[in-house]
Amino acid sequence: MAKVKKVWFCRNCGYESAKWLGRCPSCGEWNAMVEENIVQSPQISSFSGMPSKAQPVPITAIENRDEERIVSGLQEFDRVLGGGLVKGSLVLIGGEPGIGKSTLSLQIPFACSRLKTLYVSGEESARQIKLRGDRVSSALPEAGGPATGANCYILPEILLENILEKAKSLGAELLIIDSIQTIYSQRIDASAGSISQIRECAAALLRFAKESNVPVIIIGHITKEGIIAGPKILEHIVDVVLQFEGDAKNAYRVVRSIKNRFGSTSELAVYRMTDSGLKEVVNPSEMFMPMHEKGLSGIAVAAMIDGTRPFLIEIQSLVSSAAYGMPQRSSTGFDVRRMNMLLAVLEKRVGFKLSQKDVFLNIAGGLKITDPACDLAVVAAILSSNFDLGISEKSAFAAEVGLSGEIRPVSQIERRISEAAKLGFDRIYVSSFCDVAAGLEKKIEIVKLSNIREISKYLLPLHRFEKK
Repeated sequence: MAKVKKVWFCRNCGYESAKWLGRCPSCGEWNAMVEENIVQSPQISSFSGMPSKAQPVPITAIENRDEERIVSGLQEFDRVLGGGLVKGSLVLIGGEPGIGKSTLSLQIPFACSRLKTLYVSGEESARQIKLRGDRVSSALPEAGGPATGANCYILPEILLENILEKAKSLGAELLIIDSIQTIYSQRIDASAGSISQIRECAAALLRFAKESNVPVIIIGHITKEGIIAGPKILEHIVDVVLQFEGDAKNAYRVVRSIKNRFGSTSELAVYRMTDSGLKEVVNPSEMFMPMHEKGLSGIAVAAMIDGTRPFLIEIQSLVSSAAYGMPQRSSTGFDVRRMNMLLAVLEKRVGFKLSQKDVFLNIAGGLKITDPACDLAVVAAILSSNFDLGISEKSAFAAEVGLSGEIRPVSQIERRISEAAKLGFDRIYVSSFCDVAAGLEKKIEIVKLSNIREISKYLLPLHRFEKK
């Protein structure tokens, strides 16, 4: 007879405990323990098990070959995956509600209609999916004609065993689950969306993918903290984790690869949400370019690289006198702690008095940046707003600022310079310690700086500093 026992799980990391704990010993999260019933099978010998076809093989006898991939027809999606869907892989797509997870997953079978796809939905009816399919198919022309989705089969089902049975009987070549939080297995005595159900269903889908060599895409919800719902073990089970970023109210979406066992995690794709689905943005730099009048203060353009793709983004700053005793420091899309560090460098090394002023920083387009090459652009935007002097809209910045005020070089500087020149910029400020190919100087003026003090000589009149 199977035994039932109660176990406490951590919502954040999946840590298991026999009793309730205020703080999880594994991840340190407070008030994250939830109680669930676990059905245990009768004990068997530790050395017994089911017969297996797998046999130990010397590593020298294993053949080296590239993973067989399926090109979905969505160029940006394939590039984030590393060239396409790997057969037998398990892909997890996460993001906020309404950001475009279901839209993207439905565009895949329409863009690659040669694949027999089983689209399983536990949240929507077949008619709702059909309405969305009619909308997205009009914007996805196929190489051999219009995308009809004739090979896309819809299954409104939430029982895992029925889903796997239908996928095998149909001979599906691609399985899409929307979403993992709505699926449950009858082997686990717990409600759908619980930690044990998510873990068991994900493990069963992984076994199905590896045994049948069919790629599986599952959609996951996120919590209010912005992480994928369920324990972290869900991300450990899957092969690929793709995360939607950006505001659901904004037209632009960024799909970032957080984990990829078959490719690089330094790739991202940019989409624009339209009435007919997600549109690929071929040149993302145009999305972040200035959309304001000329000569406006507090605006600087940074040449950054996210993954392997160069971007030119607009950094906006507003510096004003503090209305209250404690000055405010606010940043959107940029680490506020790094902004405070740059403000301290400006005050300590250059002498600009910013300690009694409010400083607000914003990255246009809703993008979150971590590239240190944006430091110089942040400094330039702050100084421009502080002295109310505009920076030329044809100038870009690509350098890191150190604690001693030195301008440090950044990686892939030539790609940043080439991207700025391609978009029509006539000047870019970089570190004097970086080597730049001679041919680039013919396309754009390259200004090399060694110290943060030198930025005033090029951007702002010196006499204005003396008055301040």
